[in-house]
Amino acid sequence: MKISTKGRYALRLMLDLATYNTGEPISLKDVAKRQQISDKYLEQIIPSLNRAGYVRSVRGAQGGYLLAKEPKEYTVGMILRLTEGDLAPVNCVGENPVSCDYSENCAVAKVWSRINDAVNQVVDNITLADLLDWQSDYVDQYII
Repeated sequence: MKISTKGRYALRLMLDLATYNTGEPISLKDVAKRQQISDKYLEQIIPSLNRAGYVRSVRGAQGGYLLAKEPKEYTVGMILRLTEGDLAPVNCVGENPVSCDYSENCAVAKVWSRINDAVNQVVDNITLADLLDWQSDYVDQYII
């Protein structure tokens, strides 16, 4: 399973909004500059985050975006599933598994199921708050 650019950029966008949260809206241009992502690409990602209630938009000259909730309330899994859909490695496991002729006697399906469970366990137990902490550790180690 590979996470698409859309999923990776959505996660970076959400982390940027959490990192630079001062209570004031943050423009996509500022996020784009800091993250070295095209602002046009971010403009394609932000509507789904807004519709899902993950971000809140503020209109006007000083407008931009804010997280709708605290960073600890977002998991990596929530953000990736919004942009990527089901994270299952194959169609026969996941949220809406598709059965095949071999599903009754398929030992390999157990492998796919375990991979799916492992991925979900990881992404559902890492929050934006965790990423903020990890980012802080990374920055601190290079400032010393």
